[in-house]
Parts: sequence; C-alpha cells; structure tokens
Amino acid sequence: MNNLEKIKFNSEGLIPVIIQQFDTKEVLMLAWMNKESLEETIKTKKTCFWSRSRKKLWKKGETSGNIQEVKNIKIDCDNDTIIINVNSKGPACHTGKNSCFHNKI
Repeated sequence: MNNLEKIKFNSEGLIPVIIQQFDTKEVLMLAWMNKESLEETIKTKKTCFWSRSRKKLWKKGETSGNIQEVKNIKIDCDNDTIIINVNSKGPACHTGKNSCFHNKI
C-alpha cells in the first residue's frame, strides 16, 4: 500500500494542505486538495489545489506567476492533513503579502 491509499479525504473528497516555505519554515497558506489536485501536484512538482468557491482545480501561480515548486510532501500521523514544503516564487497571498498569515489577533 502506498501513502496515497492511506489518505483520509473528508466527506467532500478534500484534505487540508499546509504550505510551508522549505528553507525558512514560514507557513505561507492553507488550502484544500482533492485526489486529482494532489496527483497533479505530485506529477508536476508545482502546487495545484481544489478551489472550493470556484469548484475547479486551481494551479497556484497560473495567473499571477507566483508558483510554488514542491520540495517534499508529508502527511500527518492521522493521514488527514498534508504539509507541503515549497520554494515559493513570489507572494503566496492574493493580497501581495508573502504569507496569508499576516493579520494579528
């Protein structure tokens, strides 16, 4: 059994994915993947997500040019969350910030 068979997608067929800059370990964003977007990410070595609002695949950087080159992919001990270490080419956030996590509470 390979690791893909162990993945526990939720009832909507999705899994949360944490995107982290590989060298600084900064958390850049959280997104969702389905099986197809995960397979595309593995194949191309560039992040591809499932857009819940648009109900379609979303290749990070396809319009902005801010791609994320995959360095490694790991799954947590419960097989229900993925973390992907990337080399981010430009801001991860649609606001232009490096990380989506820039608002303090």
